Amino acid sequence: VQLVESGGGLAQPGGSLRLSCTASGFIFSSYGMSWARQVPGKGLEWVAAITSDSTQTLYQEAVKGRFVISRDNAKNTLYLDMNNLKPQDTAVYYCGRDLGPISTVQVMCPPNCDQFTWGQGAQVTVSS
Repeated sequence: VQLVESGGGLAQPGGSLRLSCTASGFIFSSYGMSWARQVPGKGLEWVAAITSDSTQTLYQEAVKGRFVISRDNAKNTLYLDMNNLKPQDTAVYYCGRDLGPISTVQVMCPPNCDQFTWGQGAQVTVSS
């Protein structure tokens, strides 16, 4: 299983960034997927999740209305569109594979974030 994030970088407050995650080594369309983030000194926290067939999306309250999670099963790719970025969104963002087709990360992570498979992470910095 391999998950590779791309698209991180520096954005100004109020700006936008798009993260992508390319998956390989498993049947992408059979698994729910998610994004989580971590700031130095704190644990991993889930941000957004999507079911295997895109029929359900879930968002942490802090990003609701600003972030959009989506996926393209034909391309084995997961996306996170981040809009109206705030300095408190600064973190390393990780792409994650859920345990099956539905989303469970929102109830399990934290504290059981290690139950999921994560990518290597992409740094997102929001600063003027």
